[in-house]
Amino acid sequence: MFKGFRQFILRGNVIDLAVAVVIGAAFGAVVTSFVTNILTPCIAAVVGKPDFAAFNVTINGAIISYGVFLNALISFLLVAAAVYFFMVAPMNSWKVRAARSAVPADPTTKKCPECMSEIPIAARRCAFCTSIVATQTQFTPGNA
Repeated sequence: MFKGFRQFILRGNVIDLAVAVVIGAAFGAVVTSFVTNILTPCIAAVVGKPDFAAFNVTINGAIISYGVFLNALISFLLVAAAVYFFMVAPMNSWKVRAARSAVPADPTTKKCPECMSEIPIAARRCAFCTSIVATQTQFTPGNA
């Protein structure tokens, strides 16, 4: 009964997911603190108001608190900017640098000279037009 559960829990992807959730929550707390304690006060120093929650309008007795929405919108934009500039952009530049130094993989297909279809590199006959395709011979020292 518990054997299947144990196998499920000990699978690598379940543990990876659990680690990702925990690290994501911790990272979310760091980004929220950065936005709340650093970016929002910087905006308040420039604009003059750190909190827009008091902004509202009354229409037919209904209070519309658009300031709370503005706070949420600004917080979202600041969090998105922080994640982009501190996580996404550096990771993208790292991937570009890593791709430049990567060795290209050996080809696995070639083009048929008759019909220009993609066929396996070891094929001796095209599967599409049935023409005979020359196999590529490997150069070995001593064959020359």
